Amino acid sequence: MSSKEDILKKYRANIREQFDMPDLSDIAAITYSNPLLQFINMTRSVGGNAIEVEKGRDVNELIRELYPDAKEIASNLPEITIATRNPDDVGRARDLNGTDVGVIRGEFGVAENACVWIPQTMKEKAVMFISENLVILLDKKQIVHNMHEAYKRISFNNYGYGTFISGPSKTADIAQVLVMGAQAARSATVLLLDE
Repeated sequence: MSSKEDILKKYRANIREQFDMPDLSDIAAITYSNPLLQFINMTRSVGGNAIEVEKGRDVNELIRELYPDAKEIASNLPEITIATRNPDDVGRARDLNGTDVGVIRGEFGVAENACVWIPQTMKEKAVMFISENLVILLDKKQIVHNMHEAYKRISFNNYGYGTFISGPSKTADIAQVLVMGAQAARSATVLLLDE
C-alpha cells in the first residue's frame, strides 16, 4: 500500500459523520442586464483594457497603434500578419523570451470577473505568460454572465490545457505594493471583435 493510500485509509477510519453533497442546482448565480458592458468595466477594474473593435477595422493596425514600440510580436493566428514569431515554430518555450506583444484568441469571456477562457491552441503556451503585453482577441457575442455558465462551456483540444486570464499579472503580496507583471504580462488588452 502506498503512503497516499495509507493516509486516506486512516482518514476514512476516523470519519464519524458523513454528509451528502449539497444540491447546487438551485444556486442563483449573478446575471447582468448588459454582460458586454459589465465585462468591459470589470476588465478595466482589474487593470486591463477592453476595446470594442468596429467591424472591418484591421486588428494589425490597431495592435501597432497600441504598441508602437513593439519589435517582437508572437502569434500563430492567421489574421495576425505583423507577427515576427510563431509559437508553433520555436524550438522551445524560452525562445519566446523577449516577446513584446503576444496575440492570442479567447474562446469566451466572463462578465462577473473579466476572465477570458483561453484553450491552448499553440505548441508553446508560454506565449500567454512570457509576453510583456498580451492581446486577446475575443468575439464580443461570446460573453457569459458568471463562472457557473463559464464552467459549463470549458472545453479542451488536443493539447489538453487551457487557462482563465483576467487582466495583467499583478501582486501586492510584499509590503502591499502593487507590482504589475509579477508572473506574466505587464498589460492585457482584450480586443472585442464583431465576428
